[in-house]
Amino acid sequence: MPREPYRDLVPAPRSVAAGRRPGGDGGDRGDGREFVLGPHTALDEGPGTSGTARWLRTVLTPATGLPLLPPYAVPYSTPYATPHSMPSAGAHDAGDDSGHRVIVLRTDEDVAARLGPEGYELHAAQGALRITGGGPAGVFWGAQTLRQLLGPDAYRRAHTGEPRTRRIPAVHIEDAPRFPWRGHLLDVARHFMPKDGVLRTLDLLAAHKLNVLHLHLTDDQGWRVEIRGRPRLTGVGGARDRSRVGHGGRRPGTAPLWDERAHGGRYSQDDLREIVAYAAERHITVVPEIDVPGHSQAAIAAYPELGNTDVVDTAALGVWTEWGVSPNVLAPGDHVLRFYEGVLEEVLEIFPSRFVHLGGDECPKDQWRASAAAQARIRELGLDGEEGLQAWFMGHFDRWLTARGRRLIGWDEILEGGLAEGAAVSSWRGRTGGIAAALAGHDVVMCPEQQVYLDHRQDAGESEPVPLGYVRTLRDVYEFEPVPPELAGTSYERHVLGAQANMWTECAENQQRVDYQTFPRLAAFAETVWSPPAHGGSGPAGPAGDAGPAGDAGHEALAGRDFADFERRMTDAHYARLDAMGVDFRPPGGPHPWQRRPGIVGRPRSGPEEAAPRAGPEGGPA
Repeated sequence: MPREPYRDLVPAPRSVAAGRRPGGDGGDRGDGREFVLGPHTALDEGPGTSGTARWLRTVLTPATGLPLLPPYAVPYSTPYATPHSMPSAGAHDAGDDSGHRVIVLRTDEDVAARLGPEGYELHAAQGALRITGGGPAGVFWGAQTLRQLLGPDAYRRAHTGEPRTRRIPAVHIEDAPRFPWRGHLLDVARHFMPKDGVLRTLDLLAAHKLNVLHLHLTDDQGWRVEIRGRPRLTGVGGARDRSRVGHGGRRPGTAPLWDERAHGGRYSQDDLREIVAYAAERHITVVPEIDVPGHSQAAIAAYPELGNTDVVDTAALGVWTEWGVSPNVLAPGDHVLRFYEGVLEEVLEIFPSRFVHLGGDECPKDQWRASAAAQARIRELGLDGEEGLQAWFMGHFDRWLTARGRRLIGWDEILEGGLAEGAAVSSWRGRTGGIAAALAGHDVVMCPEQQVYLDHRQDAGESEPVPLGYVRTLRDVYEFEPVPPELAGTSYERHVLGAQANMWTECAENQQRVDYQTFPRLAAFAETVWSPPAHGGSGPAGPAGDAGPAGDAGHEALAGRDFADFERRMTDAHYARLDAMGVDFRPPGGPHPWQRRPGIVGRPRSGPEEAAPRAGPEGGPA
């Protein structure tokens, strides 16, 4: 039996009222008559909404074959013949009896005051569908909801039959995100993803109302961002001789397996500017990560003087071909600081994001302990050993970024030895680091590996390809709560900016493998960070209780997350949307035969409990 499409939205909105606008009278014509998208439908854009209007025409016209006419281009027999005869916004809401309809895009200060700049209202009735956002971003997220209301075929890049009208039942939706940081990390250092794949990722994030792409650009196994003043970073550091396949040879009783082809790739600065601009059109911020002082062997291979030359022959090092954490780290010398200042000067020119991620995770200290130069630096600065040396290193760049109007964010190891003032924390080793940082007044993005590491396996069965880490099912990700109980309801809760789901790619060597690991769990995560929490309360983006007026006819207040209903929405509609977008997701019943990787050794872990810190964010052993 067909369902109303507004019952199948992912992520779930704050409130849905079927029929007339809650609190409205019959004058808004929202009396149950549907909105029809047809060949004469006009698109009326207000100030600040031109980007969303352009996006709607870019995606909906090819998918539906319907042109979305300018409001003055509809046939002269309609009431919308010329710009001067366009009725007011209220008249659009009233609709018309001529069979011609209009989609109206507006921003509104009252909506901003109630729902925030990313909030929106969507009102569909006979004659008009109106999206009113608290700001341009809110209008765009409302347009994403409109696309879902039009059915899975609206996600195709070309229409598959004759253009036909699309019908949306009369409905009023009010919606806003719970958190301002709704992120996804994509690791392009371990396995390079070509530019078109990154652009596709941005489209998938936008479809799920996620607004941060954390791009992991450098690591031991590769350097991906062009630095014009340091061309060897990509010229040498951008390729490794071979790649380990899975984790064979790293577990007792298993044999190593290698892909003997060289692996590499890089993004030119123009490529990255294109990615940033494409993201901005979709109201997504790209946060670059340049990893220091550990995870830096690719940089040291390109410029050996960056390493601890009094301990190891850095000139003999190549880009690392292993997974895990390399022992080769940056030297704590002034020349290294100047080198990375130069790197970051170019990075800041490419990425306008307020936050710049500098890693800070899993920096082995053995070389610093053995280095006379490092020990001299510790004595010179009066530091508390090697942990203090790392804190000094990160603190230098925290001050450097602050002086340029940016903020440092790093993995929760930056708490060790003292957290740099003004720095924010990505809490990956469970929740403990995030709690400690928030209690100390630092902003936090929660991304614990036990809940939201998408490279971890989705099932304990033998058919799961390259089983890594903990079993994290669709339900596990859906039930992740970003605000720890120790912070909930306290003044420190405001420091939880949001959460992030991380996709590391040691064992995901191509787009198909990334798709399998990421979806459908990223859809569950999107609802976790967008929709109201399971038991009320409030998030940084606004009170979860703003679900709309109670008691209106047809009103459905979505006051909390419900996995059974989420699973139904996935089955009834969202898997079809993913399929139309060409996503090779994991089916609910297990992997397709072509998604399996028999014979490839993984590295599974047991239990979901928060373990003691023992690895870098990618899960490799120390």
